[in-house]
Amino acid sequence: MPRPFTLFTGQWADLPFEEVARLASGWGYDGLEIAVSGDHLDAWRWDEPGYVDSKLEILDKYNLKVWAISNHLKGQAVCDDPIDFRHQAIVGSKVWGDGDPEGVRQRAAEEMKHTARLAKALGVDTVVGFTGSSIWQYVAMFPPVPDKVIDAGYQDFADRWNPILDVFDEQGVRFAHEVHPSEIAYDYWTTVRTLEAIGHREAFGLNWDPSHMMWQGIDPVSFIWDFKDRIYHVDCKDTKIRQTGRNTVLGSHLAWGDPRRGWDFVSAGRGDVPWEASFRALTAIGYNGPISIEWEDAGMDRLHGAPEALAALKKYDFPASQTSFDAAFSSND
Repeated sequence: MPRPFTLFTGQWADLPFEEVARLASGWGYDGLEIAVSGDHLDAWRWDEPGYVDSKLEILDKYNLKVWAISNHLKGQAVCDDPIDFRHQAIVGSKVWGDGDPEGVRQRAAEEMKHTARLAKALGVDTVVGFTGSSIWQYVAMFPPVPDKVIDAGYQDFADRWNPILDVFDEQGVRFAHEVHPSEIAYDYWTTVRTLEAIGHREAFGLNWDPSHMMWQGIDPVSFIWDFKDRIYHVDCKDTKIRQTGRNTVLGSHLAWGDPRRGWDFVSAGRGDVPWEASFRALTAIGYNGPISIEWEDAGMDRLHGAPEALAALKKYDFPASQTSFDAAFSSND
Protein backbone atom coordinates (compact mmCIF):
# COMPACT_ATOMS: atom_id res chain seq x y z
CA MET A 1 0.00 0.00 0.00
CA PRO A 2 1.34 3.47 -0.80
CA ARG A 3 2.31 5.62 2.14
CA PRO A 4 0.10 8.66 2.86
CA PHE A 5 1.41 12.08 1.86
CA THR A 6 0.81 14.96 4.23
CA LEU A 7 1.54 18.67 4.21
CA PHE A 8 3.37 20.09 7.23
CA THR A 9 1.46 23.21 8.27
CA GLY A 10 4.29 25.03 10.06
CA GLN A 11 5.11 27.17 7.03
CA TRP A 12 1.42 27.95 6.60
CA ALA A 13 0.60 29.08 10.14
CA ASP A 14 -0.19 32.58 8.89
CA LEU A 15 -3.30 31.13 7.24
CA PRO A 16 -6.37 29.85 9.10
CA PHE A 17 -6.29 26.12 9.70
CA GLU A 18 -9.39 25.48 7.61
CA GLU A 19 -7.89 27.36 4.66
CA VAL A 20 -4.76 25.19 4.78
CA ALA A 21 -6.95 22.09 4.93
CA ARG A 22 -8.93 23.27 1.92
CA LEU A 23 -5.77 23.95 -0.10
CA ALA A 24 -4.09 20.66 0.80
CA SER A 25 -7.18 18.66 -0.05
CA GLY A 26 -7.50 20.39 -3.40
CA TRP A 27 -3.89 19.60 -4.23
CA GLY A 28 -4.34 15.91 -3.50
CA TYR A 29 -2.70 15.52 -0.09
CA ASP A 30 -3.95 12.70 2.12
CA GLY A 31 -3.62 14.62 5.36
CA LEU A 32 -1.79 17.21 7.41
CA GLU A 33 1.11 17.18 9.83
CA ILE A 34 -0.43 19.84 12.04
CA ALA A 35 1.84 22.34 13.76
CA VAL A 36 1.13 23.70 17.22
CA SER A 37 1.27 27.20 15.81
CA GLY A 38 -1.09 29.94 14.71
CA ASP A 39 -4.69 28.79 15.05
CA HIS A 40 -3.80 25.31 13.80
CA LEU A 41 -3.34 23.75 17.24
CA ASP A 42 -3.03 25.03 20.81
CA ALA A 43 -1.56 22.40 23.14
CA TRP A 44 -2.88 24.18 26.24
CA ARG A 45 -6.45 23.52 25.03
CA TRP A 46 -6.00 19.75 24.75
CA ASP A 47 -8.71 19.00 27.33
CA GLU A 48 -11.09 21.84 26.48
CA PRO A 49 -14.54 20.41 25.63
CA GLY A 50 -15.12 20.41 21.88
CA TYR A 51 -11.66 21.68 20.93
CA VAL A 52 -10.20 18.49 19.50
CA ASP A 53 -13.50 17.58 17.84
CA SER A 54 -13.55 20.94 16.05
CA LYS A 55 -10.18 20.18 14.45
CA LEU A 56 -11.15 16.66 13.48
CA GLU A 57 -14.36 17.97 11.92
CA ILE A 58 -12.36 20.28 9.65
CA LEU A 59 -10.14 17.41 8.58
CA ASP A 60 -13.17 15.25 7.89
CA LYS A 61 -14.82 18.02 5.91
CA TYR A 62 -11.89 18.05 3.49
CA ASN A 63 -11.33 14.27 3.51
CA LEU A 64 -7.98 14.58 5.29
CA LYS A 65 -6.38 12.62 8.10
CA VAL A 66 -3.69 13.31 10.68
CA TRP A 67 -0.94 10.85 11.57
CA ALA A 68 1.44 13.23 13.39
CA ILE A 69 1.48 16.68 14.94
CA SER A 70 4.49 18.88 15.57
CA ASN A 71 5.74 21.39 18.09
CA HIS A 72 9.17 22.54 16.98
CA LEU A 73 9.05 26.07 18.35
CA LYS A 74 8.33 25.32 22.01
CA GLY A 75 10.60 22.27 22.01
CA GLN A 76 13.44 24.57 20.96
CA ALA A 77 13.15 26.50 24.20
CA VAL A 78 13.34 23.49 26.52
CA CYS A 79 17.15 23.25 26.50
CA ASP A 80 18.35 26.38 24.73
CA ASP A 81 20.92 28.64 26.32
CA PRO A 82 20.80 31.56 25.90
CA ILE A 83 17.08 32.31 25.82
CA ASP A 84 16.70 35.66 24.10
CA PHE A 85 14.85 37.79 21.54
CA ARG A 86 14.82 34.92 19.05
CA HIS A 87 12.71 32.80 21.37
CA GLN A 88 10.39 35.65 22.26
CA ALA A 89 9.51 35.82 18.56
CA ILE A 90 8.53 32.13 18.31
CA VAL A 91 7.28 30.71 21.61
CA GLY A 92 4.20 32.85 22.19
CA SER A 93 3.22 34.95 25.18
CA LYS A 94 2.16 32.05 27.43
CA VAL A 95 5.56 30.37 27.26
CA TRP A 96 7.54 33.61 27.16
CA GLY A 97 5.82 35.08 30.23
CA ASP A 98 8.17 37.58 31.87
CA GLY A 99 11.10 36.35 29.78
CA ASP A 100 13.06 34.89 32.69
CA PRO A 101 15.15 32.21 30.89
CA GLU A 102 14.55 29.34 33.29
CA GLY A 103 10.87 30.19 33.46
CA VAL A 104 10.67 30.06 29.66
CA ARG A 105 12.35 26.63 29.66
CA GLN A 106 9.98 25.27 32.30
CA ARG A 107 6.87 26.56 30.54
CA ALA A 108 8.12 25.20 27.22
CA ALA A 109 8.60 21.80 28.85
CA GLU A 110 5.07 21.94 30.20
CA GLU A 111 3.72 22.70 26.74
CA MET A 112 5.57 19.71 25.31
CA LYS A 113 3.84 17.52 27.90
CA HIS A 114 0.51 19.00 26.86
CA THR A 115 1.43 18.30 23.23
CA ALA A 116 1.66 14.59 24.02
CA ARG A 117 -1.77 14.76 25.65
CA LEU A 118 -3.16 16.64 22.65
CA ALA A 119 -1.72 14.03 20.28
CA LYS A 120 -3.48 11.24 22.15
CA ALA A 121 -6.74 13.19 22.14
CA LEU A 122 -6.44 13.52 18.35
CA GLY A 123 -5.75 9.80 17.98
CA VAL A 124 -2.14 10.44 16.94
CA ASP A 125 0.89 8.52 18.21
CA THR A 126 3.76 10.76 17.01
CA VAL A 127 4.86 14.30 17.87
CA VAL A 128 7.61 15.85 15.74
CA GLY A 129 9.81 18.59 17.11
CA PHE A 130 13.05 20.08 18.34
CA THR A 131 14.82 19.72 21.68
CA GLY A 132 16.98 22.83 21.85
CA SER A 133 20.53 22.61 23.18
CA SER A 134 22.62 24.32 25.83
CA ILE A 135 25.84 23.46 23.95
CA TRP A 136 25.08 24.37 20.33
CA GLN A 137 26.65 27.73 21.13
CA TYR A 138 29.99 25.90 21.40
CA VAL A 139 29.81 24.18 18.00
CA ALA A 140 32.98 25.90 16.73
CA MET A 141 34.87 24.62 19.83
CA PHE A 142 36.80 27.89 20.05
CA PRO A 143 37.63 29.50 22.38
CA PRO A 144 38.45 26.02 23.71
CA VAL A 145 35.60 24.12 25.36
CA PRO A 146 36.44 21.48 28.02
CA ASP A 147 34.90 18.02 27.63
CA LYS A 148 33.08 18.49 30.92
CA VAL A 149 31.04 21.33 29.40
CA ILE A 150 29.87 19.12 26.54
CA ASP A 151 29.15 16.28 28.95
CA ALA A 152 27.07 18.66 31.05
CA GLY A 153 25.10 19.66 27.94
CA TYR A 154 23.99 16.10 27.26
CA GLN A 155 23.14 15.64 30.93
CA ASP A 156 21.07 18.83 30.84
CA PHE A 157 19.19 17.44 27.84
CA ALA A 158 18.49 14.16 29.65
CA ASP A 159 17.42 15.93 32.86
CA ARG A 160 14.99 18.19 31.02
CA TRP A 161 13.58 15.72 28.50
CA ASN A 162 13.20 12.54 30.55
CA PRO A 163 10.28 14.02 32.56
CA ILE A 164 8.67 15.12 29.27
CA LEU A 165 9.17 11.66 27.79
CA ASP A 166 7.60 10.13 30.91
CA VAL A 167 4.37 11.89 29.91
CA PHE A 168 4.79 10.69 26.31
CA ASP A 169 5.03 7.14 27.67
CA GLU A 170 1.92 7.65 29.80
CA GLN A 171 0.01 8.79 26.72
CA GLY A 172 1.34 6.08 24.38
CA VAL A 173 2.89 8.75 22.14
CA ARG A 174 6.41 8.94 20.66
CA PHE A 175 8.59 12.00 20.15
CA ALA A 176 10.35 12.25 16.77
CA HIS A 177 13.28 14.63 17.10
CA GLU A 178 14.30 16.44 13.94
CA VAL A 179 18.07 16.16 13.54
CA HIS A 180 18.94 19.77 12.82
CA PRO A 181 21.65 22.35 13.55
CA SER A 182 20.95 24.19 16.83
CA GLU A 183 19.62 20.97 18.44
CA ILE A 184 21.25 18.49 20.82
CA ALA A 185 21.34 15.98 17.93
CA TYR A 186 22.33 17.78 14.74
CA ASP A 187 24.47 15.24 12.85
CA TYR A 188 25.39 11.56 12.91
CA TRP A 189 27.58 11.35 16.01
CA THR A 190 25.55 13.79 18.07
CA THR A 191 22.52 11.62 17.31
CA VAL A 192 24.38 8.58 18.65
CA ARG A 193 25.31 10.45 21.82
CA THR A 194 21.82 11.88 22.29
CA LEU A 195 20.26 8.42 22.21
CA GLU A 196 22.89 7.22 24.69
CA ALA A 197 22.14 10.15 27.02
CA ILE A 198 18.55 8.96 27.54
CA GLY A 199 19.31 5.25 27.58
CA HIS A 200 17.79 4.62 24.15
CA ARG A 201 14.31 4.86 25.62
CA GLU A 202 11.66 4.06 23.03
CA ALA A 203 9.67 7.25 23.54
CA PHE A 204 12.44 9.18 21.77
CA GLY A 205 13.09 8.65 18.09
CA LEU A 206 13.90 10.62 14.98
CA ASN A 207 12.20 12.67 12.30
CA TRP A 208 14.17 12.03 9.11
CA ASP A 209 14.56 15.33 7.25
CA PRO A 210 17.36 15.12 4.67
CA SER A 211 17.55 18.84 3.92
CA HIS A 212 19.70 19.61 6.97
CA MET A 213 21.86 16.57 6.35
CA MET A 214 22.74 17.53 2.81
CA TRP A 215 24.60 20.75 3.51
CA GLN A 216 26.44 19.16 6.43
CA GLY A 217 27.73 16.36 4.20
CA ILE A 218 25.71 13.60 5.91
CA ASP A 219 24.55 10.72 3.72
CA PRO A 220 20.78 10.73 4.29
CA VAL A 221 20.35 7.21 2.92
CA SER A 222 22.92 5.63 5.24
CA PHE A 223 21.35 7.58 8.10
CA ILE A 224 18.04 5.80 7.47
CA TRP A 225 19.69 2.40 7.61
CA ASP A 226 21.89 3.06 10.63
CA PHE A 227 19.00 4.46 12.70
CA LYS A 228 16.33 2.20 11.23
CA ASP A 229 14.77 1.39 14.59
CA ARG A 230 14.39 5.10 15.37
CA ILE A 231 12.86 6.56 12.20
CA TYR A 232 9.47 7.50 13.61
CA HIS A 233 8.49 10.11 11.03
CA VAL A 234 9.60 11.57 7.69
CA ASP A 235 9.67 15.22 6.64
CA CYS A 236 10.65 15.90 3.05
CA LYS A 237 12.44 19.17 2.37
CA ASP A 238 15.05 19.64 -0.33
CA THR A 239 18.39 21.44 -0.44
CA LYS A 240 20.40 22.76 -3.37
CA ILE A 241 24.15 22.86 -2.81
CA ARG A 242 26.04 25.73 -4.48
CA GLN A 243 29.48 25.70 -2.89
CA THR A 244 31.77 27.52 -5.27
CA GLY A 245 34.81 28.43 -3.20
CA ARG A 246 33.13 31.75 -2.40
CA ASN A 247 29.71 30.38 -1.47
CA THR A 248 30.34 28.22 1.58
CA VAL A 249 28.71 25.78 3.98
CA LEU A 250 28.03 28.20 6.84
CA GLY A 251 25.80 30.49 4.80
CA SER A 252 27.76 33.72 5.42
CA HIS A 253 24.91 35.29 7.46
CA LEU A 254 23.06 35.77 4.17
CA ALA A 255 19.29 35.64 3.84
CA TRP A 256 17.48 32.66 2.36
CA GLY A 257 17.36 32.93 -1.41
CA ASP A 258 20.54 35.00 -1.69
CA PRO A 259 22.58 33.54 -4.61
CA ARG A 260 25.79 34.01 -2.62
CA ARG A 261 24.76 31.30 -0.16
CA GLY A 262 26.53 27.95 -0.43
CA TRP A 263 23.20 26.11 -0.09
CA ASP A 264 19.52 26.87 0.11
CA PHE A 265 16.20 25.15 0.63
CA VAL A 266 14.26 24.54 -2.57
CA SER A 267 10.97 22.92 -3.48
CA ALA A 268 11.16 19.15 -3.04
CA GLY A 269 12.42 17.53 -6.22
CA ARG A 270 14.46 20.55 -7.33
CA GLY A 271 17.48 20.03 -5.07
CA ASP A 272 20.17 17.44 -4.44
CA VAL A 273 18.45 15.03 -2.05
CA PRO A 274 18.63 11.47 -3.50
CA TRP A 275 14.91 10.89 -3.21
CA GLU A 276 14.64 7.53 -4.98
CA ALA A 277 17.44 5.95 -2.94
CA SER A 278 15.93 7.43 0.22
CA PHE A 279 12.45 6.08 -0.47
CA ARG A 280 13.91 2.67 -1.26
CA ALA A 281 15.76 2.76 2.06
CA LEU A 282 12.57 3.71 3.92
CA THR A 283 10.85 0.75 2.31
CA ALA A 284 13.76 -1.53 3.23
CA ILE A 285 13.47 -0.65 6.94
CA GLY A 286 9.70 -1.15 6.88
CA TYR A 287 8.69 2.48 7.32
CA ASN A 288 4.98 2.72 6.51
CA GLY A 289 4.21 6.06 8.10
CA PRO A 290 3.35 9.36 6.45
CA ILE A 291 5.57 11.16 3.99
CA SER A 292 5.20 14.77 5.10
CA ILE A 293 6.19 17.53 2.73
CA GLU A 294 7.74 20.46 4.56
CA TRP A 295 7.57 22.98 1.78
CA GLU A 296 10.15 25.75 1.76
CA ASP A 297 11.67 27.73 -1.11
CA ALA A 298 12.46 31.44 -0.85
CA GLY A 299 12.42 31.79 -4.63
CA MET A 300 9.06 30.18 -5.39
CA ASP A 301 5.43 30.94 -4.59
CA ARG A 302 4.20 28.32 -2.13
CA LEU A 303 0.84 27.98 -3.88
CA HIS A 304 2.77 26.77 -6.91
CA GLY A 305 5.38 24.81 -4.99
CA ALA A 306 3.29 22.69 -2.62
CA PRO A 307 1.34 20.81 -5.30
CA GLU A 308 4.46 20.57 -7.48
CA ALA A 309 6.43 18.97 -4.63
CA LEU A 310 3.68 16.43 -4.02
CA ALA A 311 3.77 15.33 -7.66
CA ALA A 312 7.58 15.26 -7.68
CA LEU A 313 7.86 12.92 -4.69
CA LYS A 314 4.88 10.65 -5.28
CA LYS A 315 6.62 9.03 -8.24
CA TYR A 316 9.25 7.62 -5.88
CA ASP A 317 6.75 5.96 -3.55
CA PHE A 318 6.22 2.86 -5.67
CA PRO A 319 5.14 -0.51 -4.23
CA ALA A 320 7.88 -2.83 -3.02
CA SER A 321 8.48 -6.15 -4.74
CA GLN A 322 6.44 -8.96 -3.26
CA THR A 323 9.18 -11.46 -4.06
CA SER A 324 12.54 -11.29 -2.35
CA PHE A 325 15.75 -11.37 -4.39
CA ASP A 326 16.80 -14.68 -2.85
CA ALA A 327 13.41 -16.29 -3.43
CA ALA A 328 13.36 -15.20 -7.06
CA PHE A 329 16.71 -16.83 -7.74
CA SER A 330 16.02 -20.00 -5.74
CA SER A 331 12.90 -20.63 -7.84
CA ASN A 332 15.13 -21.01 -10.90
CA ASP A 333 17.38 -23.67 -9.34
